[in-house]
Amino acid sequence: MANHQSSFLTAIDVGSAKTTALIAEVTDAGLRYRGHGVAESRGSRKGVIVELDKAVASIQESAEAAENIAGAPIERAILGIGGAHIRGVNSHGGITLGTRPREIGRDEIKQAVEKARSIPLPDDREILHLLPQEFALDGQPGVHDPLGMVAARLEVHVHIVTAATSAAQNVITAANKAGIHVDDTVFEPLAAADSVLRADERELGVCLADIGAGSTELIVFVQGAVAHTAVIPVGGDHFTSDLSVGLCTALAEAEKIKRAYGNAVVTSIPEGNEVEVPSVGDRPSRLMPQRMVGEILEPRARELFEMLRENLRHAGMFELCIAGIVLCGGGSRLPGIFDVAESVLRKPVRLSWPAPLAKMPGELAEPEFATVLGMVNYGHRARIARGLQEDRWGTKLKALLVGKGA
Repeated sequence: MANHQSSFLTAIDVGSAKTTALIAEVTDAGLRYRGHGVAESRGSRKGVIVELDKAVASIQESAEAAENIAGAPIERAILGIGGAHIRGVNSHGGITLGTRPREIGRDEIKQAVEKARSIPLPDDREILHLLPQEFALDGQPGVHDPLGMVAARLEVHVHIVTAATSAAQNVITAANKAGIHVDDTVFEPLAAADSVLRADERELGVCLADIGAGSTELIVFVQGAVAHTAVIPVGGDHFTSDLSVGLCTALAEAEKIKRAYGNAVVTSIPEGNEVEVPSVGDRPSRLMPQRMVGEILEPRARELFEMLRENLRHAGMFELCIAGIVLCGGGSRLPGIFDVAESVLRKPVRLSWPAPLAKMPGELAEPEFATVLGMVNYGHRARIARGLQEDRWGTKLKALLVGKGA
């Protein structure tokens, strides 16, 4: 079984709506699907664990389902981290190598990166990722990998993703209590980008918006590097809650109505269509115009993309997203949301469909599984990077450098 474990990669995505475990096998031809499991998320809200025992049970349920298909136990995994507690900031730093130019080695790169990461952080926050944007040699920017080049001064610009220590640790603790050792953690949109973004989009400038149940997580790439990360506290659950209040029905019924009859563009719903809406208590169900569902959903969709637009503008990123916006996550499946996004943002928008693994069942080739599929790709690149570079000066940094322009 040890041989199995060394050739397998497992990713676990603990979302607000569902928990997904995915097992992939590393082969000479690349990654191959071996099994997956999906369980309803219990004990999680907006990316944060609020009831540990319930979260542990959800992880166990999804892991057991994946193990049954793969025919192998899950002992180790990569874990996704997300939620409103995530913060991103750009930083830079540098070192002087001497009075005369000399060759740059890995130690010098590491020292420059350490200078860039030396930003004051509150005691309750930790660095999740340190993502290089570009290096500058003697004031000349635009260098992606300075190893072996010659300069007297080395500078680096980085993007730092931070998380609330307690929130990140509680997800890890839940996995540990489920009997799974956590090898690595990854910010969920960074992983999703691996499965849905194209190299030309990353280079030109693009924003990936992962619309989950509890929040919408953003990551912006410019010139192939991460330039901005953020979380907007609006997700699919907010649409459901609006329907529950507006239609005076239970949340579970509102979710069913959203999935079956929802549309974020009112005028796309034919006049005269009616929907049966269950009442609360012992009152009988009612027939209501389907357009009323759209009248509730459309304002929330517009609010989401207005908040996205203002977030990008405030960070100076909106005009840099020349390739536009890419949508993924379960919330992107709402009919009409693409049209609302284009109307509000006035930029190219596309829905994403994750790149499949070999032998993968078609049910996983959906936007809501982009994150967990990206996580196994991320883990595979990190494993390759560890094999190529023995000095181990930062898995996350190495993984990004190996994946540059991929």
